[in-house]
Parts: sequence; structure tokens; C-alpha cells
Amino acid sequence: MLVGRQELKHAISLAEYQVLRKKLAHFMRSDPHAGPNGKYMIRSTYFDNFDNKVLQEKKEGYLNRDKYRVRIYGKCDEVINLERKSKRNNLTFKSKCQITKREFEKIRNSEIAWMEEDNRSLIRDLFFEMQYYQLKPRTVVDYIREPYVYPYGNVRVTFDLKIQTSMQNTNMFASNLPMVDVLEADIVILEVKYDNYLPDVIKHLLQLSDTRQEAYSKYQLSRMYG
Repeated sequence: MLVGRQELKHAISLAEYQVLRKKLAHFMRSDPHAGPNGKYMIRSTYFDNFDNKVLQEKKEGYLNRDKYRVRIYGKCDEVINLERKSKRNNLTFKSKCQITKREFEKIRNSEIAWMEEDNRSLIRDLFFEMQYYQLKPRTVVDYIREPYVYPYGNVRVTFDLKIQTSMQNTNMFASNLPMVDVLEADIVILEVKYDNYLPDVIKHLLQLSDTRQEAYSKYQLSRMYG
């Protein structure tokens, strides 16, 4: 059974990030999947259709919406996950399954007949979306993530830096995929995810003076360029 999570996103300045990460380090631990420097690189390919269904639902704040993406880490094809991030009212749900590089390339080239009878339910769900809403891989997004975790409330705080987009090139395994920056150099995206409650100690640490309160979607930011 999937458990819904609360999710908050804010843009903060680089100076705030530097202060906040030092404070959090005293109360939270670095995610064990992070590298020696406490960070890792994420590359995701997002799906949408010609009418920008996913983008428009995000912009208009639909309470119920789904977003599909294929995600790898460090530009490596060792682990490739198909993920669906779903919003139901104010809760976020995430489903995922592993796929192969060959399967992704088939999906990217609209060779999808095999997906209809696949034994992975998420593959079958994506087949329906691609068949009836013409969803296709639309853009690649890169960023560096610095994650922290806290056991009480199952809290995860992440800082996303150097967010870039490939615009409409979806060849995510290309080593030299051209990318462009989508945010000013002094902006960092802060994300806070938790289950039923946000502990007071973390809530207190996150009270930043000039935090920009808009919800920042990395996919939405990437589509500023087409």
C-alpha cells in the first residue's frame, strides 16, 4: 500500500543554503546513498504530450495529477527507474519499477506494444497514458542533490543545485548531451518531505527569513525553453 507524503518546495538563496545545511547537519544525517561529499547527481527524463497536459495540470494546480519520468543517477545506466509521482489533494505518492536501457529506448522510439501485457503494473499504466494521451519522453533534467534524513516523521530535506535541461533532446544516455541552466546561479531549490508530521526541531530550522514561497517544479522550470 502506498503511503501519501507531505511535500514542500521553496527557492532559497545560495547564502541561505550554506547556513541551513550547517544547521541541519547537527540534527539530521546525510543520506547513505550520497557520495563522499554528501551529494549525488540525478538525471530524469520527463513525459508529456503535444498539448503539454502534464505541464498545464501543474501550472493550474490540479489536485489530482500524475507525472511520469525515467530516472538514473550519476549518468550511469546500472540502475534505471521508471517512476510515477502522483498528487492526490495535498498528498504526494510515488511508484517505481526498474527498467532496462533497451526498454527505455523502445519507449523513446514509441515502440510500446510490448508494454500492454508487461507484468509490471507501472509499465502497463504508462502504456495506457502513451496510447490514449500520446505521452512521450519530452525533456531531460539534470541536477545535483544534497539530501538529509531524520527518522521521526520520516523527514527528508534536500537541496537541489545546478538544475539544467536538455530542452527537447531525450537521449538521456548520451555522455555529451547539451544542457542549459534553468535557474540563476545563486538559487537553490529546497524540498521538505515527511509523513504525518514535521518535528518542531526541523520546522524551527527551516524558518528562513526571505524564502520564496512559490512551489518550484523542476519539470516546469525545464520547460521555460520549449
